[in-house]
Amino acid sequence: MALSAFDLYSVGIGPSSSHTVGPMRAARRFVRSLDEADLLASVSRVRAELFGSLGATGHGHGSGKAVMLGLEDEDPATTDTDRADDRVAGIRDSGTLLLAGKHRIGFDADADLVLHRRKSLPAHPNGMVFGAFAADGRVIAERTYYSVGGGFVVDEDAAGADRVVPDTTRVRYEFGSAAELLAHCAAEGLSVSDVMLANERAWRTEAEVRTGMLELWSVMRACVDRGCRREGVLPGGLRVPRRAPALFRDLSARDGSSGERGGDPLGVLDWVSLFAMAVNEENASGGRIVTAPTNGAAGILPAVLHYYARFVPGADDDGVVRFLLTAAAIGILFKQNASISGAEVGCQGEVGSACSMAAGALCEVLGGTPAQVENAAEVGIEHNLGLTCDPVGGLVQIPCIERNAVASIKAINAARLALAGDGTHKVSLDKAVATMRETGRDMKVKYKETSRGGLAVNVIEC
Repeated sequence: MALSAFDLYSVGIGPSSSHTVGPMRAARRFVRSLDEADLLASVSRVRAELFGSLGATGHGHGSGKAVMLGLEDEDPATTDTDRADDRVAGIRDSGTLLLAGKHRIGFDADADLVLHRRKSLPAHPNGMVFGAFAADGRVIAERTYYSVGGGFVVDEDAAGADRVVPDTTRVRYEFGSAAELLAHCAAEGLSVSDVMLANERAWRTEAEVRTGMLELWSVMRACVDRGCRREGVLPGGLRVPRRAPALFRDLSARDGSSGERGGDPLGVLDWVSLFAMAVNEENASGGRIVTAPTNGAAGILPAVLHYYARFVPGADDDGVVRFLLTAAAIGILFKQNASISGAEVGCQGEVGSACSMAAGALCEVLGGTPAQVENAAEVGIEHNLGLTCDPVGGLVQIPCIERNAVASIKAINAARLALAGDGTHKVSLDKAVATMRETGRDMKVKYKETSRGGLAVNVIEC
């Protein structure tokens, strides 16, 4: 299986890649299959059923909203996030839905969209079943999909829900492990980003890769900017206030752009926390973000990349591109060998993977060797092993927003630790990834994005 950096990174809508982006893509895929088979005109009713973690926390994660938008042929990358709630309210109020954006049918959101809180499908915790019916109740089509993390969606024909539909494109430097990645670097005298760029050229020109990476960076910057300025309270029953705008005003007044809070040598870390929180508050409100590698962990790469661009002398666009390519190479290792789904392995698969990606990427743009990059990535995941996914109220707010801020600081620390050494270390990234996978298998399901354990049951939701 070949994975591109542009598979791992995608522009989407908050608050969750697996619970919002994935269901929207699945619903859109279903109605497009009906359209392609010339079946739309025969459809009188559709029904969507969400199982497992999707059913347990779908309300808090906006899964129902995502499904309704997807059934109307909306795409996570382009849907108007400012109008999404009004669109869904219109569907509910009118009792109708514009299927595939073309065919008006009746739709009862309470009866036709079912969230099964205690039932699961066999292949993955994030399962969905879509059905289309004629006026006489006859089944026209039915399809099962799984949202396997990071917005990736597979159907029941996939050999395993832990993978995406295979891409048979031959890349120049195939690698399925960090050891193989490092071997390519050593044999060819390349950096990790060089290897990834060579592979990306199997799909795009070098100029297209560069343009695409800088476009992702532009979306990240815009997300931070919005998060630093949008006041108010986050949606949902927790009534969590946005903190990024006040922190932004405070830091701007005290520091300008220096990051030195009245001589505080750690003042720059407050800026890093701000960048992460701004992204994740936008994500929690259903805003536009870059899935990197998931929505729940979407603040970490932008925060560390902002740290590089703003506070590292000599930072430039070439460094931004190398940062994102290096992070993607590391993220692919997690996607292929473990999981980036909180519903499958807990938050170690989301925040842990993102921390590892950011640590390795920062290490490279700060001048680290491939061995040091691998070391930084290993430190990043090693110290997130066992991290549970227990969102209070099923909302991607507590502990998710602060968790991104803390992991961003941890990624910077991991990169600096690796740069202080020569890349030699006892625990390899491959061993740490395997440990994360095994830990996820051992983790009780209540700690895997079901809101039935941990903080989710020990914090009063008011």
